[in-house]
Amino acid sequence: MSTIFEVKNISKSFKVYSSELKRVLSWFGLRFKPRQENQVLKNISFSIAHGEAVGIVGQNGAGKSTLLKIITGTLKPSEGSIHIGGRVAAILELGMGFHPDLTGRQNVYHSAGLMGFTVAEIDAVIDEIEDFAEIGEYFDQPVRTYSSGMQLRVAFGVVTAYRPDILIIDEAMSVGDAYFQHKSLSRIREFQKQGTTLLLVSHDKGAIQAICNRAILLEKGCVLKDGDPEEVMDFYNALIADKETKNIEQSVNVIGKVQTVSGSADATVSSIGLYNDQGQEVVTVGVGEGVKLSIGIKVHKPIPSLVLGYMIKDRLGQVVFGETSMSHGVIYENLKVNQHINFTVILPLNIGVGSYSIATALSRGKSHVEGNIEWKDLAFLFDVVNLNQKDFVGSVWMQTSLIENKSED
Repeated sequence: MSTIFEVKNISKSFKVYSSELKRVLSWFGLRFKPRQENQVLKNISFSIAHGEAVGIVGQNGAGKSTLLKIITGTLKPSEGSIHIGGRVAAILELGMGFHPDLTGRQNVYHSAGLMGFTVAEIDAVIDEIEDFAEIGEYFDQPVRTYSSGMQLRVAFGVVTAYRPDILIIDEAMSVGDAYFQHKSLSRIREFQKQGTTLLLVSHDKGAIQAICNRAILLEKGCVLKDGDPEEVMDFYNALIADKETKNIEQSVNVIGKVQTVSGSADATVSSIGLYNDQGQEVVTVGVGEGVKLSIGIKVHKPIPSLVLGYMIKDRLGQVVFGETSMSHGVIYENLKVNQHINFTVILPLNIGVGSYSIATALSRGKSHVEGNIEWKDLAFLFDVVNLNQKDFVGSVWMQTSLIENKSED
């Protein structure tokens, strides 16, 4: 596929000068040594092909929003260049420049006009934008009376009134209600089918893995990872959880997927498996079949308290189900070196047909971010097949029955 835009060696520094006069004169090429310089982006480079959906993730302060502002032209880079081969539509901040004293309708004409559309072109889609926003009479009320969610509805309607070549969405989407998020995602997917390139910034792991076919992880202004969304998001999750030790390892397993392991390794999962009623280990399970998940743990250093967690993920890395030993009222305390623990839980696998993985987490608290001892993605892989249930679709299987009610006139 051909490249629709390319970011080459982008860096951005914000400089603080000893006086306002020096700052202004620096705009005209006069050089003064800044009193302080904060480098937000450092030699960022990547390219995106036509029709790709790319997620940008990173912790607060990683440089995500600054990068998007540079890409959309609202901020100039200190160094580097950007080549864009199509029309860009973006929602970077709530309100996207809406004037609080103008109505929603008036702001649509103003914002769409700034995007390059004529009055006639806006007239042709204004009713569609109003219908899409679904804010009723508020569409003709001042924007200052809007909630953040209502602003987003109008902003998204304007930006997507005409299909762009490149659609860029920042974290603003997270303020929308569940109904509107589903509605927006449907429009995004429709644009993707028609060839729109998507750049999505979000902390929502589910959204990144459901929509994007590639993810870029920023850390301290640099590209830390660029690749498969599941691999990148697993690494990002480990990065958040492992702030203390920075002990993160990734390796390719036997089926070619990248496994992420992080934590202090004071204890590790030594064995894991699924077992049927006959006690046999299985890697293929029937829909609705009951199995036992057995997890063995070995302690390498004294641990005052330990909580075990596990998650079942689908082939995209989306979490289907997860819980911890604390959910069962179990916290392992005062563990000694070389001590072994076996955790077994009965699982009715009422899930849909497909490939699944199990991730395990050992921590000192309620979650893996509270003292990460070991987080291991792709710790176990298994498949679910439909052996004896009626046909169904979806990620969850439910036992249903039909009540027939016939009547005659």
